[in-house]
Amino acid sequence: MSDTVTIASRFNGPADSGNGGYSCGLLAAFIDGPARVRLHAPPPLDTPLAVVRHDDGRIDMRDGDTVVGTAWPAPLELDVPPPPGLAAAQDAATRFRFYEGHLFPTCFVCGPGRPAHDGLEIFAGPVNDWSVLAAPWQPAADLLDAVGSVRGEVVWAALDCPGCFAAIGENERTAVLGELHAERLAPVPGDRPLVAFAWPLGQDGRKLFAGTALATAQGTLLARARAVWIALQG
Repeated sequence: MSDTVTIASRFNGPADSGNGGYSCGLLAAFIDGPARVRLHAPPPLDTPLAVVRHDDGRIDMRDGDTVVGTAWPAPLELDVPPPPGLAAAQDAATRFRFYEGHLFPTCFVCGPGRPAHDGLEIFAGPVNDWSVLAAPWQPAADLLDAVGSVRGEVVWAALDCPGCFAAIGENERTAVLGELHAERLAPVPGDRPLVAFAWPLGQDGRKLFAGTALATAQGTLLARARAVWIALQG
């Protein structure tokens, strides 16, 4: 039997499609170790998506004839700056730019327009300047696995949106996730506050690059990712 995955409507990014990081994480679950996932089309919600394996190790996620995303195993080389502390992350979140005027206010990861604790509520703002952004994160109990760790696809979601805000920086522009290359370094505990942080990695035309990571409040690195964002204008 073929595998399928379904992105429930709770896990949206834009109102009518899946959060990019969450969607990538569902596909990455079929790969052992670090994975690189490229999105080709907006992931549809509440729709069974076929998981198609190729002989070269690639795995596709398909909606009928449409390839929504492709994943493949790939080691991740990424230098991560020192994690901000929890107090610094809490302070940085007060400077999140989109408490008002968010383009996707119900985004599962960073949307301020959701009911309390329904989304991840990761509101990353600049720590000192736009070279590092951070936010605190307390995972909700219904996003954990049987042993109390954050589910893999939710870890990928948490590694998504902070990178967007690092990539666009102070610029007034919108970007969508094109690719996420992520690695979990340790189980992500669900019973304590965490720190999500991100930093810009430059740009090439409309392609914007950013790193993101998750750490404990004490600074232990738990997961990291490199993202490619596509600017919709400018």
